[in-house]
Amino acid sequence: MPNKPLHLCYKPNCSNLTRERYCETHKQEINKYNKERTDKDYVRFYYSKEWQQLRMLVLKRDGYLCVSCRSQGIVKLAEMVHHKIPIKIDYNKRLDLDNLESLCEACHNKIDHNPHPFKSSDV
Repeated sequence: MPNKPLHLCYKPNCSNLTRERYCETHKQEINKYNKERTDKDYVRFYYSKEWQQLRMLVLKRDGYLCVSCRSQGIVKLAEMVHHKIPIKIDYNKRLDLDNLESLCEACHNKIDHNPHPFKSSDV
């Protein structure tokens, strides 16, 4: 059976070629990310009523618009609420309104999500 053709790694801004979804460098990062996503406190938080209510408050505060697009004069609906400082880095900022912003999916995907380098969606 012939080898799959080479293509760019799916990690944004990576120019490595691979036959799989991610290059060797980013394959390790995605494996680490997937392990982190199973952290019970982290997952439990995103399913909590407290987060759902706060998420709606942030969307309302930002007029349901992407703050990044709006800063460039573009009007685009926000689809998610982003923690500027990830809760994996500072769990105490998980409910801090100043740490939250409404973003469209495209802008959210452009962010370097360390320690979460790959797309994740609000639950």
